[in-house]
Amino acid sequence: MNRRDFLHTAALGSAASYYTGAPLCVPPTAHPAARMTLSFRPFTLELKHAFGVSVNTRTSTPIVLTTIQYGKLKGYGEASMPPYLGETQESVMKFLSKVNLSRYDNPLELETILADIDALEPGNNAAKASIDIALHDLAGKIMGQPLYNIWGLDRTKTPYTVFTIGIDTPEVVRKKVLEVDPRFKLLKIKLGRDNDREIIRAVRSVSDKPLVTDANQGWKDKERALDTIHFLKENGAVLIEQPLPKEMVDDNAWITERSPIPVIADESIKRLSDLIAMKGVYHGVNLKLMKTTGLREAHKMITVARAFGMKVMIGCMTETSCGITAAAHLTPLVDWADLDGALLSKNDVFRGITFSDGKIILPTAPGIGAVPR
Repeated sequence: MNRRDFLHTAALGSAASYYTGAPLCVPPTAHPAARMTLSFRPFTLELKHAFGVSVNTRTSTPIVLTTIQYGKLKGYGEASMPPYLGETQESVMKFLSKVNLSRYDNPLELETILADIDALEPGNNAAKASIDIALHDLAGKIMGQPLYNIWGLDRTKTPYTVFTIGIDTPEVVRKKVLEVDPRFKLLKIKLGRDNDREIIRAVRSVSDKPLVTDANQGWKDKERALDTIHFLKENGAVLIEQPLPKEMVDDNAWITERSPIPVIADESIKRLSDLIAMKGVYHGVNLKLMKTTGLREAHKMITVARAFGMKVMIGCMTETSCGITAAAHLTPLVDWADLDGALLSKNDVFRGITFSDGKIILPTAPGIGAVPR
């Protein structure tokens, strides 16, 4: 073995030892001569029901599925692009075509690799997340550990996930609520149009479960929004997400000062720099991997949010169980989880996290633990 190969092998071994406490060794699949290769393909996630939020209603979500191969190991990731993110399958694949992972000797140097990828172009958050997720999955497989072990988290300390009900007519909302598996203990209700109270009354006519509510920037008047929030509190809401448009910073802060329930930022905060800029404007933040560029930055944002005294939710887009399961590894650190995105689809191409009475059960397999069907 020449000096370069020896140093590369030692780097892999010491990184695995640092994260897992295992002896210095490299799995036989991680050969020093191996190089990472990235592949990707478009996919359309079909939804079981039309999914309505304040700004649109849709029946599918465009996805790009990514695979990073290193020797015999494969790491899986995805980009999910609901319309409001501004990314498309074409833009994601254009960005991914610029990524050259073969130039990196050590796939465990995630800080270096992901910083380089982030610097390629501004934006492209979902595209960057698709690589971040696949790299974390690959790293866990090299180390032989699930991500929560690498981060030193207790897999039993996961929260219950909400189950989301999109905006629709009162009749359809009632039908959707009645179809929810009774094991799920929290309902998330999308609001932000002109029939909010009607929707809440429809939900309450068939269910007494606690409600997580989300206006998705749909309200425009702070006084009326605050009045609606008091109505939501009276009807069992435990929080409200993004009451006003993200540009209305002062008005959102005004609501936060007066709200009887926590006010959680969603569209207002994508990345770490946004979280710092919005300090004091909201009680908490909803982190989504497609906004944060993946797990690396989301983990940092949780730490900073806690330092600011903020509540934290881990959310999702409508995604396959690959992206959902990746995000779930962070849930022992958060207050709430909204990770039902794969449950809303009818053609999920991965198996991943499961639920017990609505509580998230993390897989024990190395990496993120999502397996192609």
